[in-house]
Amino acid sequence: MSDVVVHPDDSVQRAVRSAEEAGMPPIEVTPNAGKLLKLLVRASGARRVLEIGTLAGFSTIWMAQGMPDDGRLVTCEYLQKHADVARANVDAAGVGHKVEIRTGAALDTLAALEAEGAAPFDFVFIDADKENNPQYLEWAVRLGRAGTSIVMDNVVWEGVALDPSIDEVNAPGIIGALKMMGEDSRLDATVIQTVGSKGWDGFALAVVR
Repeated sequence: MSDVVVHPDDSVQRAVRSAEEAGMPPIEVTPNAGKLLKLLVRASGARRVLEIGTLAGFSTIWMAQGMPDDGRLVTCEYLQKHADVARANVDAAGVGHKVEIRTGAALDTLAALEAEGAAPFDFVFIDADKENNPQYLEWAVRLGRAGTSIVMDNVVWEGVALDPSIDEVNAPGIIGALKMMGEDSRLDATVIQTVGSKGWDGFALAVVR
């Protein structure tokens, strides 16, 4: 029933089509999750957003639409091919002036952002390789400030938090990040489970104290 409330515009639908045409895996967030990101960015008043994991720019567009016109969104993408598709998509969506796409290993990009003094970011979305989730979470805190919101996608992953044997590659990173959210005194967090077009999953929401 989400399509009764959520009405993706042509730009985000184009991003999905372009990803398929480029042979990318269909792992972008669902439209209702994209809309949630847009609303969270808008509700938090975020002017500086950091995204870890760009793909074709689907979630990038949603979040950029929730920002003021002079906001800045930095998104990290490992593959140049994906970054090129995302660049075309955010430009076509009319939000390209807000978006900077950086290519290469995200952990290197995050370290470079710190060295450049690019922080603090008001909102961070983590949706990349799950093995590095704990490291990405640590960087989100370091590049944030008191009050920064952090959203991490795919934290339920068909139940790996309960049974790591389901996915022994991704489970350690997912579980490690959840434990960090629950134990790290710098964070106040919760987890929301979802069931939808992409199965049983969920996201975590944390705020830097």
